Amino acid sequence: MPRLERLPEPHIDYAYGLFLLKKKHRLIKALNKRYKPSVHGDRTWESAFVMMDYLSHNPIKKNSTFMEIGCGWGGVAIFAGNHFNAKVTAVDLDPAVFPYLNVLAEINSVEVRKRCRDFTKMPGNLLGEQNVIVGSDVCFWDSLVDPLVKMTWRALKNGTKRVIIADPGRPTFYEFCDKVGAKSRVSLQEWYCIEPDRHIGEVVEVRPR
Repeated sequence: MPRLERLPEPHIDYAYGLFLLKKKHRLIKALNKRYKPSVHGDRTWESAFVMMDYLSHNPIKKNSTFMEIGCGWGGVAIFAGNHFNAKVTAVDLDPAVFPYLNVLAEINSVEVRKRCRDFTKMPGNLLGEQNVIVGSDVCFWDSLVDPLVKMTWRALKNGTKRVIIADPGRPTFYEFCDKVGAKSRVSLQEWYCIEPDRHIGEVVEVRPR
């Protein structure tokens, strides 16, 4: 039977060992008065929970370098820091997401390095410093497919061992999976999570050939 967790106040999810705030939480409401995320970084999306469950069953090595691209509120980066003592970096194009990430990192006692930049334009040497790179819901536009493919290839060429992308199953995601396999090994699986609720998605893991 799952361990019963009594949450300290309303509008908090407890999932995969983390406290994650909902949109109606008082701290999130206070942040909303000052910061307005513009690229869908307005909550912890379902694919992030699918990714957490996947990593629970396919763990990374302790103390790995770990990057979450298109991080939004940074739930997966915080999970990796919490569970694997990873040295985590969170990357997002929108600077307005980082105050939310800071709050979640603080309440979970995880240190996260933050980079405000377009992940599709990150150089290979910076990507290659990461043992693992993950992204959840980062392939939602047609225009993102080819840049994400090229970013993945740059990362693997420069030393990254695992690139993992979770998605609800959009056509653009499957297009990414098809294209990225031209220069790498690809493993695509349907996956589901049960925390904080049941969600179903797809996870692709890309490794060097």
